[in-house]
Amino acid sequence: MRYLPQDQSDPNVIVGLDHADDGSVYKLTDDIALIQTVDFFTPVVNDPYKYGQIAAANSLSDVYAMGGTPKTVLNIVAYPMPDIGPEILAKILQGSSDKVKEAGAQVVGGHSVIDNEPKFGLSVTGIVHPDKFYRNTGAKPGDVLILTKPIGIGILTTAIKRGVLSEDKTELVTEVMCTLNKYAAETLKDFHPHAVTDVTGFGLLGHAYEMAKGSHVSLVIENEKVPVLPGTKELAEEHVIPGGSWENHRWLIDVVQYPENMSEVEQVILCDAITSGGLLISLPIEEAQPYIQQLKNNHDIEAKVIGEVIEQKEKAIYVK
Repeated sequence: MRYLPQDQSDPNVIVGLDHADDGSVYKLTDDIALIQTVDFFTPVVNDPYKYGQIAAANSLSDVYAMGGTPKTVLNIVAYPMPDIGPEILAKILQGSSDKVKEAGAQVVGGHSVIDNEPKFGLSVTGIVHPDKFYRNTGAKPGDVLILTKPIGIGILTTAIKRGVLSEDKTELVTEVMCTLNKYAAETLKDFHPHAVTDVTGFGLLGHAYEMAKGSHVSLVIENEKVPVLPGTKELAEEHVIPGGSWENHRWLIDVVQYPENMSEVEQVILCDAITSGGLLISLPIEEAQPYIQQLKNNHDIEAKVIGEVIEQKEKAIYVK
């Protein structure tokens, strides 16, 4: 959600409504601050257990993007109980609970309402040192940009909803969404990132724009280096694209410079509205390959360098 600036009367609110960051940060002591975030959405896959896992991974991601450790979770449930019954809901909750357990956090409660369309998500509270959390601002010219998950998730999940995605691609996109950003974030603690965010509803270029704008820099994205899930382009060319991706493309049209020979479909893929995407990291160039290698060796996660940070120019983002 994009917030309008608002005065903060409590000096312990380090990050609040006046920042377009991934979560809020509230200082409790000189050594402990709370990170709080919330997210929920309608099903993106047909398997209720996997839907619960994806919802949990997506909600937990904001805490990881800020360098925090998730501690407690509240479930948010909107569910057509009279129409579907409790069995499917139990599977959703079990999937979420298993993913929260993997994160090392604890489900401590929640709230449910009856609704015609299922919706599920989490409110997550984490902790971080008040001087050591990550922001989505602070990127510096000379940094490289690293992405820890492929894009195309929104397009592939739209294909699932339309019943046109193959079983193998469904399994792949589901696995990507279920993967916690815990491992990418924990590995990052051995390095010195200048800015971090997670790629979700605003798409890769939307979140990159917020990083560029808040950091007073411009970003160069190398299209050929951006990891994209198999089948994404073919589906997009068949107009299997979520409405949110088109909205992102329209929102960003004045702040992004695309190559003259780049098709609109290729542009929209870079704007694809994502669920449970990876981290976008602005990191000193000398730390990029050691970080990527450590993440690969320890967790078998394939992060990629996708661009660089340059001095602020007319456009916020330049796609090459």
